[in-house]
Amino acid sequence: MENYGHFMQRIRLRHLHTFVAVAQQGTLGRAAQTLNLSQPALSKTLNELENLIGARLLERGRMGAHLTPTGEQFLTHALRILDALQAAGHSLHSATQGDPQVVRLGALPTALLGLLPSVIGQFHRHQIGVSLQVAAMNNTMILSGLKSGELDFGIGRMSDPELMGGLSYELLFLESLRLVVHPGHPLLNETLTFRRILDWPAVVLPEGTPPRDRTEALLKEQGCKLSPCHVETLSASLSRQLAIDYDYVWFVPSGAVKEDLKTGVLVSLPVAIPGNGEPVGILTRVDTPLSVHAVTLINTIRQTIA
Repeated sequence: MENYGHFMQRIRLRHLHTFVAVAQQGTLGRAAQTLNLSQPALSKTLNELENLIGARLLERGRMGAHLTPTGEQFLTHALRILDALQAAGHSLHSATQGDPQVVRLGALPTALLGLLPSVIGQFHRHQIGVSLQVAAMNNTMILSGLKSGELDFGIGRMSDPELMGGLSYELLFLESLRLVVHPGHPLLNETLTFRRILDWPAVVLPEGTPPRDRTEALLKEQGCKLSPCHVETLSASLSRQLAIDYDYVWFVPSGAVKEDLKTGVLVSLPVAIPGNGEPVGILTRVDTPLSVHAVTLINTIRQTIA
């Protein structure tokens, strides 16, 4: 960024809201509907943001809008800023309206998609007066949010010992890697090899995440590597839509697609993937007692997994 001062003076919340909406929705049209904006107005705001940053954040095409590497990096910061503002708003509201019952949870995007909908539905059958603030985060953000006190607990992964100071970890399950496609994908009618699979566009998590590391190790074992035609994203919802609506092969932790595989919305390619899977668990602070409602939510998660 050449002119940091200009960026700080000109950046507005509407830039962040617009960018995050497009990243989450996957197309400018759906994002415009979500924000109740016209598509030209939304495009203008995105162009303003990219001009302020001095880099392309999104590649637009017939198949939607996809984050560039710079866009993936900026999305992390934009989400953190919006979450912080939301938390500030809730805090001020609490000070003037009384203390509401709130549980703040950060979860890996794949855990959010595969595990939390049934957990939250079950929880709110019995805890009607409790608000849940749920944020999709990468593991580093979850650890940071716990240590800063912004989160009550997280659903994530063990990390390096120096990053786990003051935190405890409880294993929930091992999450294996799956390669999934929609039921009509041409690959399902072929004799599969990894080289043949990689002739098709892929969706993978960003570099540095454990599922991406597992993907790279698997392809290296097979003497392959990702083709240039792939999408890197933390967005499980975007990845899911690409796999359902188009011919993308989604390299995904199994927990994120459990229900889709059960209902036949997605199909797992019949390829052997060695290994026991990556551990996913509950992360909490050692020195801070959980509220009754946070404990109840954690117990609901345990019951759902059991």
